Amino acid sequence: MAYTPIDKSDDYFNTVIWTGNDTSPRTITGVNFQPDFTWTKRRDNGDGNTNHNLYNSIVGAGNNTELVSNGTFLEGGSSCNLYGYLSAFTSDGFTLTDGTDGTYEDLYTNQSGATYVSWNWLAANGTASNTDGSITSTVSANTTSGFSIVSYTGNFTAGATVGHGLGVVPSMYIIKNRDRTEPWMVYHQSLGNTKALYLNTTNAQLTSSVYTNNTSPTSSVFSLGGWEGNNGSSEDLIAYCFAEKKGFSKFGSYTGNGSSNGPFVYLGFKPAFFMMKRTDSTGEWKLVDNKRFGYNPSNRVLVPSSSAAEQTDDNIFDIVSNGIKIRNSGAALNASGGSFIYMAFAENPFVTSTGIAGTAR
Repeated sequence: MAYTPIDKSDDYFNTVIWTGNDTSPRTITGVNFQPDFTWTKRRDNGDGNTNHNLYNSIVGAGNNTELVSNGTFLEGGSSCNLYGYLSAFTSDGFTLTDGTDGTYEDLYTNQSGATYVSWNWLAANGTASNTDGSITSTVSANTTSGFSIVSYTGNFTAGATVGHGLGVVPSMYIIKNRDRTEPWMVYHQSLGNTKALYLNTTNAQLTSSVYTNNTSPTSSVFSLGGWEGNNGSSEDLIAYCFAEKKGFSKFGSYTGNGSSNGPFVYLGFKPAFFMMKRTDSTGEWKLVDNKRFGYNPSNRVLVPSSSAAEQTDDNIFDIVSNGIKIRNSGAALNASGGSFIYMAFAENPFVTSTGIAGTAR
């Protein structure tokens, strides 16, 4: 049984959806905490596809502070200043403000009748200097939920290390160079320390020492190679680090069977967020949550590596009380013999610290 000290998952992670109403500024509430990391996406494509825009509290909210998961833009490079941006983090959510475009000033945030989603994580609501690594970092870490945001300046030295503040070994981390148009690097424990993925592409896993210097993370640091994407000299970088917490988060892998009756991925909780990627061949990142439609089989997919609108195909993922059931035989989801990695966060644990069972829907 997957007992957990976290009985209310939405104290640490929560998905919030809204429909645009053409007002600015507009404050979105219901997150249940002051987020440190907010990832937003317009779900429909009434005026064309829109970017995934990511904000964090270390850099700060505001104009030109976003990064984009579906591109290599440097920080502030995705035209949120024109089309709307997250302007403040609040005690229960965040505030959205129009950009300066005369026609589409709220395209990314609050256009009338448009639909939007945000995924939100709590770190520390504050920062600390961390000198555990050879590079000093600024860290906002939540050791209860296993999540930290890490800001540091690169030195382009293979073997450099950066403190992450989690106190345990991270299962996954994602790094972006804020000052350069390099890919998002993804480390995942299921791939090991010689391989990496790019969040912004469909590429299969890549093998090189430039990503982690072929060195696994420890309970205090992660390692870097000599690559501009995660260690550009005198350049600013951001890392999102995740450690697995029983009953709240899980970072693992599965093997496809090529059938519409696909694998069952046991998580030990009812997931609120599930993101996966094929690793041995090309394939889109795919993301499902419990708020967009939120009932089987109509759990709609967004693609972090693409600006495309929400996919309306059904029968892809079933969300159940203790995991995910794959319901699609597509190569990017379930190729026979294919290798896939995932990250997941709980809506409810399968069994809480008080012994109460979660329920399927």
